[in-house]
Amino acid sequence: MYQPLADRLRPMSLDNVVGQEHILGDNGLLKRLISSGSVPNMIFFGPSGTGKTTVANIIAKETNRVLHKLNATTASVSDIKSIIADVDTLLAPEGILLYLDEIQYFTKKQQQSLLEFIENGKITLIASTTENPYFYVYNAILSRSTVFEFKPVKAEAVEIAVLRAVKMLSEEERCEIEIEDGVVQHISVCCGGDVRKAINAVEVLITSAERKNGRLFVTLEDAKTVAQHSAMRFERDGDSHFDLMSAFQKSIRGSDPDAAIYYMARMLEGGDMVSVCRRLLVTAAEDIGLAYPQAIQTTVACVSAANQLGLPEAQIPLAEAVILCATAPKSNSASSAIGAAMNDVKNGVGGDPPEHIRDSHYSGAEKLGRGEGYKYPHSFPGNYVKQQYLPDSIKNKRYYKYGGNKNEQAFKRYWDSVKGKEE
Repeated sequence: MYQPLADRLRPMSLDNVVGQEHILGDNGLLKRLISSGSVPNMIFFGPSGTGKTTVANIIAKETNRVLHKLNATTASVSDIKSIIADVDTLLAPEGILLYLDEIQYFTKKQQQSLLEFIENGKITLIASTTENPYFYVYNAILSRSTVFEFKPVKAEAVEIAVLRAVKMLSEEERCEIEIEDGVVQHISVCCGGDVRKAINAVEVLITSAERKNGRLFVTLEDAKTVAQHSAMRFERDGDSHFDLMSAFQKSIRGSDPDAAIYYMARMLEGGDMVSVCRRLLVTAAEDIGLAYPQAIQTTVACVSAANQLGLPEAQIPLAEAVILCATAPKSNSASSAIGAAMNDVKNGVGGDPPEHIRDSHYSGAEKLGRGEGYKYPHSFPGNYVKQQYLPDSIKNKRYYKYGGNKNEQAFKRYWDSVKGKEE
């Protein structure tokens, strides 16, 4: 029966696991827990191919426990009950280790069914998920578990696994495998931190390699064909999607055009031009704002051009907008002002407008005192006259504070001269 190379090559000890040094290194917390033999309920969170299942297998071996595996996409409560039947039997003298893959697909009721047994210690749960557990896992499970994040494996570490795969296939095929320069590095980079994907690529390349004089030849051209698309993670509804959007906007806000362009490229490669356009428009108003008001005009024009062009040409005007926004002076004064005002409105702070600025253009308005005492600013020097505009209860409230940038300070100087620095 065929067994994928990635499974045949799966490490049997922590020393052979590539990556995850932050938790499996010499002083890593997870490694110390496993060495102690006292393993708590855990949730492994991270992308595919980063070692979650491998580490669960090693934990079962190191702690001498029976390992049961379930996948939440197909498992049911009855499957859990049949596993629980093994508890306290000769089949599981040291207890049961339940590895529940993709726990985010279990309903709240299904997750609750685990509580009784992980509470009394008869089952040690290791749940894995590619989604953020703080969004998808039931709170009662979270509170009884320790979360460990598995990160995409760095290319240098993936190279170790790729070379191991080549060596194993060479031994199985009983022949020498010659690999063109750059193949190992290309596979290791293009897998996007997914070791399984890298090993699968090696298997495809070597299985299909040309054999000459008892040797197999793997070319860089073939490697590029197998891994022709960037393997950077991007799921429209996944956690990584929101991480990229957040990084994109924060890079613009932080005035780093290189990072902003990179994250935009990631999103465009994933086909999500809509999020790029939306975030650009928001950023132009929220983070640049009055420091450079022309930014939003240019951004609107670039977004309009991008939508008319479509990808791939759309990336050019979008890049123009990103670089402009990232290098423009920043001010969040408008965003802060509306945020403070919205907060007051939602909390019922304020009241009706003063009588003198209420609508007076209808029959009977004069009898109600509407508009009485209103002063028309254009009838006064500088087109300004002091009068109350806010409701009485907040008449001295100040929502807008001038930013420290050149534009807003110029406006401030102008109004200070007109208003006599009354504000």
